[in-house]
Amino acid sequence: MRITWLGHSGFRIEIGGAVLLIDPWLSGNPMFPESRRAEAISGASHILLTHGHGDHAANALAIAKDLAIPVACIHELAEWFGRAGAATIGFGKGGTIELNGAKVTMVNACHSSSIDFKGGDPVHVGSETGFMIAGEGHTIYVSGDTDIMADMDWMGEYHRPDIGILAAGGHYTMDMRRAAFAARKYFDFKLVIPCHYRTFPLLEQSAAALIEGLPGVRVIEPQVLEPIAL
Repeated sequence: MRITWLGHSGFRIEIGGAVLLIDPWLSGNPMFPESRRAEAISGASHILLTHGHGDHAANALAIAKDLAIPVACIHELAEWFGRAGAATIGFGKGGTIELNGAKVTMVNACHSSSIDFKGGDPVHVGSETGFMIAGEGHTIYVSGDTDIMADMDWMGEYHRPDIGILAAGGHYTMDMRRAAFAARKYFDFKLVIPCHYRTFPLLEQSAAALIEGLPGVRVIEPQVLEPIAL
């Protein structure tokens, strides 16, 4: 398994026979070198979107068309992408899909979701989500944009993820201290990777508070396009 940060909340996860692009916002992302776009998306089998905001979904249509791969996301967002010409896999919270040997379950998040990158008024496209991605003996919790929520209690107990990819930049999501609290209280992570930070000045620039709040847990501050091999 390899987990590669694409900046902000974007990840490339190679797991089982799948190569998943999670929220692949590349063009316009201050963290991502656009000259390396082809490298980042090469061989991808599916796109997973947690919600519709532009800093997560704005490039998904172009990537899906370029690679002829489907976009998997909540039903209403999948309908929007389908009307725009993409192949889609629409599902709902609690639903599980199998993607080339990786099992992806959609779970709850606490945020909002709209297409806000096309001009005009935002178009609401279902609700925000997270994912549990299971394969190769691991389960990865991709929190999506969220605050702490009580659902994390049963999600941790039921899915037992050992890897957490947590949006923790503050302002729009939980910050590093809140993410550390959630990880301690609700999960038994062996590895935590923060995201949705460092992109803009109003977001947290360091994961120091997350590291301090999770003694005994391996916390990796990812570097763009540097794979984490497991």
